[in-house]
Amino acid sequence: MTRMELRQLRYFVAVAEELNFGRAAERLLIAGPSLSQQIKALERDLGVRLFDRDRRSVALTPAGAALLPHTRALLERADDLRRRARRLPGSEAVRLGYVNWCPPDLTARAAPVARLHIDAWIAPSHTQAARVADGSLDLAVCWVRTEDLRQRGLCARLLGADRLHAVSAGDDTSAVAAEDTDVLLDDDTTSWSSWNAYAELLARDTGARAVRIADGGITGPAFFDHVRRGGRPVINSPKGQTAPLPPGLVRRPVHAPEIHWTWSLVRRADEDRPAVLAAMGALCDDVGDLGIRTADAWLPEGDPHR
Repeated sequence: MTRMELRQLRYFVAVAEELNFGRAAERLLIAGPSLSQQIKALERDLGVRLFDRDRRSVALTPAGAALLPHTRALLERADDLRRRARRLPGSEAVRLGYVNWCPPDLTARAAPVARLHIDAWIAPSHTQAARVADGSLDLAVCWVRTEDLRQRGLCARLLGADRLHAVSAGDDTSAVAAEDTDVLLDDDTTSWSSWNAYAELLARDTGARAVRIADGGITGPAFFDHVRRGGRPVINSPKGQTAPLPPGLVRRPVHAPEIHWTWSLVRRADEDRPAVLAAMGALCDDVGDLGIRTADAWLPEGDPHR
């Protein structure tokens, strides 16, 4: 039996209020299939069916309708417990999550003002942002869009940025124009939701060719296989920025435009705890613009640092 989580209860309430899995997924900023899986897991744990659903409609079952007010009350009590715990002495550890990158001196930079607890669960950007919104984390390093911040009640500051390069077969290391590259989009929207949104905008704005894949080859050995088969340079994702290349492949800088990916540090917009606010300031105050506002720099529409 899996463990029932408060996150799943929040998902239940969202679907019950929207009576539409697609709208609920958009509100929760998660993929539709992931939301459906979590609801099914909750139903298994509770031993009852919460929704009657078909292709045209979603409705609460009698069991779902009976449990909904109790679920709302439980979530309210959990939020109250969290608020009370935060006011207790010794509760100042700031919980921070990340995707695959964080500054190497993260803990040292925050040490004068806050004690950081780095969460061990490495998850995609949209998941980490959702965890900040629901209180599972205090801060997260992730890629977000302005609409994500608005929908989730979050705010963000720039913490880091990567200038993305292309990977090409052969030995030519000269710069390549963005329009002469490929960018991969994976069918697994649960894992690659943020990257796919970024890649679609990249293709639209720069003329890079969008290539749909279904093997998780955004990074790792499968990515290198796509580079070898495709015949064109392929834009590297942030998860592959520092990965060593196998023989026969080279990195090539991309220009016209230079392609940038930003890392935001996000918190809840209504956050008022001094330790969290101080940690965010300590980590972001001296970051600068990291080269993302030069004349040839490209950031996607909706990037909060554009």
